[in-house]
Amino acid sequence: MVDYQRAKTVSLKGHPDLSEKWLQERIVADTGLLGLGDLVVKDVERRQPRAGRLDLLLTDPDTATRYEVEIQLGPTDETHIIRTIEYWDIERRRYPQHEHVAVIVAEDITSRFLNVISLFNGFIPLVAIQLRALQIGDVLTLSATKVLDQMTLGSADDEDEAEQAVDRAWWEHKAAKSSLVLADRLLGIVQEVEPKMALKYNKHYIGLVRDGVADNFVQVRPRQQHMIAEFRIPRSDELTSRLEEQGVETLEYANRWGRYRIRLTAADLDAKHDLLLELVRTAHGAD
Repeated sequence: MVDYQRAKTVSLKGHPDLSEKWLQERIVADTGLLGLGDLVVKDVERRQPRAGRLDLLLTDPDTATRYEVEIQLGPTDETHIIRTIEYWDIERRRYPQHEHVAVIVAEDITSRFLNVISLFNGFIPLVAIQLRALQIGDVLTLSATKVLDQMTLGSADDEDEAEQAVDRAWWEHKAAKSSLVLADRLLGIVQEVEPKMALKYNKHYIGLVRDGVADNFVQVRPRQQHMIAEFRIPRSDELTSRLEEQGVETLEYANRWGRYRIRLTAADLDAKHDLLLELVRTAHGAD
């Protein structure tokens, strides 16, 4: 017989032993708690010019996206929302070469403030996470729910307009010649669908170009031993499950641009050609 115990919600606000600092330390120890992917801690209590301290600055090493995270015990309030957006704005102005996402973490994302936050979404890349402590027997666990996710902004066709163009040699220095060979091989699969496609080298990713016009339904980010391939396909449970069943190493879905992101090696390009061809066709069809 399976032992069953009902989880009891524990309020962290005002708790004699559990504080905001304690919660911050738990997130630093395991950033996966937030459900934003495999993020790296860039800074803690990051000082902001004339604006206090940012609780956490997290970064995605694969996309260089930075997450400005503000933590609050109890329900969200006006001050918390304003502070989160202010810190996000400071960081994006100081480091415009990165994408930035504002993240609000609170025990209770109330409906009133969810409505207010929703007004910014689509203009400010904003994520609201409800993080609650649950007591199950003698064990205390944390449960995160992404209440509001950032929306896809703009047209992905315009991504190159704000990108700095580089050349192949720049990428060979940044990543490795072997990873550029992986990009060439994926391009070969793309050309099975669109023969006129070529690679276009940008500072933060390698996109596609056809007859001089950018068309980034597939783009790649080479690394030293592998590459990250991104396919502009709307997220679906069916495709997500299929990728998992095929043994594809998927990364956090890029909500802002509506892209599936997968890590590929030379062996993957050999073994998963048909699946990759299907992803290319789907991304091209969704264009």
